[in-house]
Amino acid sequence: MSDSLVIKGGRVIDATGTRDADVLVEGGHVTEIGTGLRGDRALDASDAIVAPGLVDLHVHLREPGGEEAETIETGARAAALGGFTAIVAMPNTEPPQDDPAVVSSVLGKGATSLCDVHAAGAITIGRAGAALAPMGELHALGVRIFTDDGACLASAGMMRAALEYARSLPGAVIAQHAEDETLATGHMHEGEWSSRLGIPGRPAAAEELVVARDCMLAELTGTPVHFLHLSTAGAIDLVRAAKARGIRVTAEAAPHHFTLTDAACQSFDPCFKVNPPLRTAADVAAVKAGLADGTIDAIATDHAPHPTEAKERTFEEAPPGMLGVETALALAITELVEPGVLPIADALARLSWGPAAIAGLTDHGGPIALDAVANLCVIDPLLEWTVDATKLASRAHNTPYDGRRLTGRVRHTVLRGEPVVTDGEARR
Repeated sequence: MSDSLVIKGGRVIDATGTRDADVLVEGGHVTEIGTGLRGDRALDASDAIVAPGLVDLHVHLREPGGEEAETIETGARAAALGGFTAIVAMPNTEPPQDDPAVVSSVLGKGATSLCDVHAAGAITIGRAGAALAPMGELHALGVRIFTDDGACLASAGMMRAALEYARSLPGAVIAQHAEDETLATGHMHEGEWSSRLGIPGRPAAAEELVVARDCMLAELTGTPVHFLHLSTAGAIDLVRAAKARGIRVTAEAAPHHFTLTDAACQSFDPCFKVNPPLRTAADVAAVKAGLADGTIDAIATDHAPHPTEAKERTFEEAPPGMLGVETALALAITELVEPGVLPIADALARLSWGPAAIAGLTDHGGPIALDAVANLCVIDPLLEWTVDATKLASRAHNTPYDGRRLTGRVRHTVLRGEPVVTDGEARR
């Protein structure tokens, strides 16, 4: 056997269950699972978990147009260090991903990166909400998720038109940034802390109104709707009720919405500014409950890098967003697994095979089985480390977790059978 790779001594966890086994890889595929396996190269997985590669449905790579904050190459490198083998690049670039030429460029640059880069397409031209983008042409390039993320698709009529168009595109999903922008005019959650700090707020109702409407439209059209970064207890209850009625909706939550509350904004540090905003402790508890009972299908980072000078403005002037891909797994282990909110297998389901299914990525998130494409990550679930913003792979440094002690880190990431991260170091 030539140029084979064995991942030795790990605990394999995937959608089929848990077992102790070595994993042998050759030609980019899993060729054997068992004990005492040997290969030309070896990756140590002792005291570690071997899992399908993680999948992030919601990453802002900024290219084209915002390369001073991030590029496709640097964002994908950061994602690989976080255990991700596939990420979905959001379309709010400049120019936006509403055009086949722009999407083709993103996909082309992503093809040489350290993880698979998939492009989301804009629902409307310019993400302006007025006219549908050429969704059919974008779908032909491989786009499966369509969203105007960064902006809510406000018109119910346009949302219905998009859903009806998407119904003719196999595997297409319309994803909504659910914030009524006529209500969400402030800079943090509207509540006790916004009143105390004198910062205009964004009420929970701004999210919940759109979620309620789009659950109804999903039922009307029969087309799947995916809700991006849910943050309020009311929105999660609406999705839970819609699923109970058999409506085709899915949802994601970002790590900051199960780890931080609006009280963090009392520092006036713009690193804590994000849309939708950090919410109350009750909302954080609801996000955790939604992840635990499956109402929320995926953990997605909403990785949103910004140049340092942009985040050094006042809280109200600074743009919203924070880094996410290198800390997501550790936050899930620290905040969900260790306290007993989720078993590790369920956390991995929300980070890997759940999002892979939503995005239709058949080569990612699947069971570690014979002939499967070897997109894998090896996780040390007990390793403690301290986040250092200056040492993250992203071009930007806007993480709210700088200096925070976390548990769990990726040891190796394998993309189509090739190690792209080994012992915590990314391939150059």
